[in-house]
Amino acid sequence: MEGLVDVRFRLQGNLIPADHGYPLFSAVSQLIPELHSDEELGVHPIAGRPSGNRCITLAEGSSLCIRLPANRIKQVLPLAGTVLSIGEYTVRVGTPQTIALKPAARLYSRLVVIKGFLEPLAFLEAARRQLEKLDIKGKASLVPQPNIAESNAGKHTGTRSPFLRRTIRIRGKEVVGFALRVDGLTAEESILLQEKGLGGRRRFGCGVFIPDKR
Repeated sequence: MEGLVDVRFRLQGNLIPADHGYPLFSAVSQLIPELHSDEELGVHPIAGRPSGNRCITLAEGSSLCIRLPANRIKQVLPLAGTVLSIGEYTVRVGTPQTIALKPAARLYSRLVVIKGFLEPLAFLEAARRQLEKLDIKGKASLVPQPNIAESNAGKHTGTRSPFLRRTIRIRGKEVVGFALRVDGLTAEESILLQEKGLGGRRRFGCGVFIPDKR
């Protein structure tokens, strides 16, 4: 498989839904229909500041970032200069920047969903089995609940759980998952995990890993 890269488009706008994975990809695939059923594609969650009413406010660095094979960069370039409707809000898409994936010993995904695994310990074991199938020996761990919402947090559920449990609404249904961290990765394992991800729904922002700088 061709190596993956991130194509990042700066965004201009004000508010978007905090839970924006599904409407964001719907807006993108309306402009580029061939992406609609693309399971290889990964779309990063858009970062912003919590603003109440289940919305986030875009910051200066907020961007639409799409992870895809390097030989398909041209496929998403038509997004530049367009206006995307994300739920009831709109954003303008700026010019693109291509960014190579960089290895890091610790990676983080704000939401990983694995079908059939809704409880923390069972989910964690399922995530570890997926890592084993990829021959990745890094240590997976659930992320504890923070005292305050993260800057790009969506809706949280399961307040009794000590772990950061999140949901994403897809086609009217709530899909449950957890924030996940993987430590002790070699450079090769780190790139592999960023390319492959864990779980499903990568098009909607799930299972997309980035270096954990926290």
